[in-house]
Amino acid sequence: MNTDRTVASAQRKLWIMAAGFCLLSAVLVPLTLPLGWDEIVYASRFGPYGPATPFSAPRTRGVPLLLAPIASWSDSTVLLRVWLLLLAGGALWLGLRPWLRIVHRPAAVWVAAWLYGSLWITVFYAGSAMPNHYTAMGATAAVGCFLAPRPRYAGVAAGLAVVTLMRPNDGVAVAVPLLLAAVLMPALRGHGRLRGRLSAVAAGPVAGALPWVVEAELRFGGVRNRLAEADEVQGGLRAVFSLRAHLTALDGPLLCRPCTGDSVILPVAEWWVLLPLLVGLGLWTEHRARRAAAPLWLTVAVATAAPYLFLVPYAAPRFLLPAYALLALPAAVGLLAVVHRARTRRSLPTAAVLALALVGHWGIQAALVHTHAGIQQQARGDWDRIVSVLREHGVRPPCALAGNSSTIPLACTAGCAVTETDPPTRPSAVVLRERKPPHWAREWQRFPVPDTYNPGWTVVVRP
Repeated sequence: MNTDRTVASAQRKLWIMAAGFCLLSAVLVPLTLPLGWDEIVYASRFGPYGPATPFSAPRTRGVPLLLAPIASWSDSTVLLRVWLLLLAGGALWLGLRPWLRIVHRPAAVWVAAWLYGSLWITVFYAGSAMPNHYTAMGATAAVGCFLAPRPRYAGVAAGLAVVTLMRPNDGVAVAVPLLLAAVLMPALRGHGRLRGRLSAVAAGPVAGALPWVVEAELRFGGVRNRLAEADEVQGGLRAVFSLRAHLTALDGPLLCRPCTGDSVILPVAEWWVLLPLLVGLGLWTEHRARRAAAPLWLTVAVATAAPYLFLVPYAAPRFLLPAYALLALPAAVGLLAVVHRARTRRSLPTAAVLALALVGHWGIQAALVHTHAGIQQQARGDWDRIVSVLREHGVRPPCALAGNSSTIPLACTAGCAVTETDPPTRPSAVVLRERKPPHWAREWQRFPVPDTYNPGWTVVVRP
């Protein structure tokens, strides 16, 4: 049984980990990093970041809700990123806190926070307007409240509501294993708690999906039409096994669509070696000590239900953050078992191997954060360079842009609207990369954009 003093100590260390996570991200990822494409779509719901860009069927209103306290009145990227870092740190604490009285050693909770927070993906996206970290923490909190000695039904519902509000498919993927566990695990059916657990698991996704359903009726002509359009935007969801694509994306790019021709740098695969080893060791440790391992097994079951492995035909490193967060808990139990063995047996080789593995892991992850932050700083800087050329040739708000798939972030940076018809309705300019102008713009003036990170940009201005 966990003593109050041990739990309180672990809780303080969890606070320290959450604060360190925020500071680490602020150091490694510049607060001045321009908003990315998806971030711009979410932020442009608010006047300071307008005009509003197209909001496609797969997107949800969860991230704009996170941004509202700042983006509704300020266009400061730095202020927005600071706010998001604070939210990310708070979410990390709230997501893992319910586990303090579930795991045998409460220290495993803050160790899990370190494992999850050590990943380059987590650090890179901590200050980003993206849903995946909050999906991960909502799922972790929901499973923890579900398994608590005294189930926290409000916590289960709230956690699943957050997951569904951010990513409806993730909400279903988390809820289904919990429903099955409530019915099939005898330890969870006692004392009349089955109905409470089932009600909480059902209520969370319903509450989280309500805004999505209302918007589907108002904007897309119903839920069925929205699902069909979302399926088309995402390239056709189907039964696939995209494990190889996710391995390829482990070191980037941020979106691997398609992943053909890409490969992973071998040392980066260390996380996919270290994580299952520690998870297996954690489960084995609980079994050997004759402790109930069902809570840890449930985290594995929920983690492996990730829809991105079986339905989505492309990959992005952030997609698997919920799985990594859940698996970090049994992995932390395994890591503490290795530490305990090294201490009690005074095994210098064990301690040396463990230290080398952890230092190597963190070194690789820190290098990846630095690399991707630098790449995105330069690549997103191209949008400002392109806008400068547009300004030089008279394209200023009110204006409309046409072009390739990067028109959305460019238009937002320039303060222009996006015209998507083909041919578009009287665009002010067409912005292209390594492509010739469409036939209706062949006579327009062309201006190359110099000194870009990604070469080949051309601005075609209407006379």
